[in-house]
Amino acid sequence: MDQLKSAIRNPQSAIGYLLALGGLIWVLRDLQPANLLGQLTRINWWWIAVALVCDVGSYVCQGVRWRLLLRPVGEITMVQSTQAIYAGLFTNEILPMRVGELARAYLVSRWTAAKFVAVIPSMVVERLFDGVWLAAGIGLVAMFTPLPADLLVAGDALGVIAILAAGLFIWFAFRQPKQARERRLPDWAPAGKLLRAAGGLFERMSGGLRGIGRTRAFYCSFAFSLALLILQTLAFWLVMRGYGIRLSFRAGAAVFLIVRLGTAIPNAPANVGSYQFFTVVGLTLFGVDKTLATGFSLVVFALLTLPLLLIGFVAFSRSGMTLMKIRNVYVYRRC
Repeated sequence: MDQLKSAIRNPQSAIGYLLALGGLIWVLRDLQPANLLGQLTRINWWWIAVALVCDVGSYVCQGVRWRLLLRPVGEITMVQSTQAIYAGLFTNEILPMRVGELARAYLVSRWTAAKFVAVIPSMVVERLFDGVWLAAGIGLVAMFTPLPADLLVAGDALGVIAILAAGLFIWFAFRQPKQARERRLPDWAPAGKLLRAAGGLFERMSGGLRGIGRTRAFYCSFAFSLALLILQTLAFWLVMRGYGIRLSFRAGAAVFLIVRLGTAIPNAPANVGSYQFFTVVGLTLFGVDKTLATGFSLVVFALLTLPLLLIGFVAFSRSGMTLMKIRNVYVYRRC
């Protein structure tokens, strides 16, 4: 009920819930429970077990990557960085609009005694790496597997955005900081306070990006980003194999990339609705029957989400955070 009230007050959340509901209605309208039960009895659980190992391994890779990017801010262990990531993912699963990103940043800032804003540049670089490898993955798959025109257009757009973002990062990382200019507005002027605050935030962000981009750990973390994407793709494809969908790894990778692109925009908690929608859309593009694709979309979501929830719950409960505190941080950062 609280989330429903929040969605009504927040148009972005309301749109996310409506899209999720629409996606679920489209996916489930042709669902046949008897067929789904038959598909579940034929699952090969050995494939599923390997898939879950790959999925957990991908988040460990993300933890290593984030630990490397956080070195200019402070030292944390791989266990701490992975715990923060799982705690953030758990928050994303139960709250809308990806507030788990704030949760993990808040948690690391507490462990390193660094300011909250000092942690943000490392997360910006994470998103940059993800965008670059995602665009590269779509381009690589398109060389060997025919892809729908809409996906190619989306991939081209993502590639352009990734190139622009990479250029902007290089500019931030290697520009020389300017000397503070003399204030032209009096201290009491509201515009002067706003400009000084914006300028201070800009300098702190650029300083953080500059500190990350000039370290050897930056290049190591870029390699771990590729390992992360490969492991997540493998996990998705292995569940496909275990479910009985015999598509090639290249086709499975294409479907996974479609799901990643479709769920990139913040929406309902855990990407419910949009995850199933884009999974079914991707599979039907490769000739998979919609009934089979619908069952798989529900099963792969449950199998890859349940371990995340369990590990995330343990990580969150041991972090000392509460959902109320995270919501307060979210409200404070928006104000």
